[in-house]
Amino acid sequence: MGRITLDKVTKAFGEVEVIPPLDLTIEDGEFVVFVGPSGCGKSTLLRLIAGLEDVTSGEIRIDSKPATHLPPAKRGLAMVFQSYALYPHMTVRKNIAFPMKMAGVPEDEQKRRIDAAASALNLTDYLERRPGQLSGGQRQRVAIGRAIVREPAAFLFDEPLSNLDAALRVGMRLEISELHKRLETTMIYVTHDQVEAMTMADKIVVLQKGVIEQVGAPLELYNAPRNKFVAGFIGSPKMNLIEGAEATKHDAQTIGVRPEHLVASTTEGDWKGKVVVSEHLGSDTFLHVEGTGLAELMTVRVGGEFNVNHGDTVYLTPMADKIHRFDAQGLRIA
Repeated sequence: MGRITLDKVTKAFGEVEVIPPLDLTIEDGEFVVFVGPSGCGKSTLLRLIAGLEDVTSGEIRIDSKPATHLPPAKRGLAMVFQSYALYPHMTVRKNIAFPMKMAGVPEDEQKRRIDAAASALNLTDYLERRPGQLSGGQRQRVAIGRAIVREPAAFLFDEPLSNLDAALRVGMRLEISELHKRLETTMIYVTHDQVEAMTMADKIVVLQKGVIEQVGAPLELYNAPRNKFVAGFIGSPKMNLIEGAEATKHDAQTIGVRPEHLVASTTEGDWKGKVVVSEHLGSDTFLHVEGTGLAELMTVRVGGEFNVNHGDTVYLTPMADKIHRFDAQGLRIA
């Protein structure tokens, strides 16, 4: 079991409140991602759940049991950090075994759990090596293995892939997602990378300045962002946000159009602009276009065969049923 409930939880450092009163329920077995810009409170929130930071007010419950004042070791949670925090003088086997040894788990049970974790993480052939003999991705798997053997109610990941290069990040992203499917254990994952959030999560929690802006499935947030902040944060490249006369035509203060929902033409369209940068990526081309009355710089996603370059004139037409409307407070207009 791994249901986690936060009821009016707050966190303040002195007189500075970094987490205003916050309510959130994470269901057993969910993969939940906390995402937001640097300083939004996502890591602080994770540390409150883990017990590494004290709650200023409010209540945390794990499987309906009060956990607000429990020390980390008593919460039944396992945390994986950005830094691997492995003991360099110990083998992989001993690194994975360390938390069980500290907890007094019998040696035969330790071996069973180590072998199962190593098999799940493709580490069986590396158990007698030391961390210095492993790649960054392998060291991160060892850190995850050390968490798995504790058989926790939930796993807490604090930006675990930040130290890896782009190719390894993609590989580890898939491995962690597959691991969640196999273990069916609650996972809470913190990242500033909204691509990680979109590809891994069952449920995304978007945070800004300690406030939850929206909670929902990835496509729910993508297709129906609750406000301008979520609209501009979720999606890569981000949504184009346009104010002024073009928005007024749609009875809105701001309209939003995603790059793939703009039709580009070299001959005709609703909005005329000039190409500032053309990024040819093979299957796709991203055009960065400027034009009078539009966003400061519009991003358009077109097919790889759409051949325009810097300075060329293009015409853009938004798909009528894909325009997002926002009011003066930045909230979505239904």
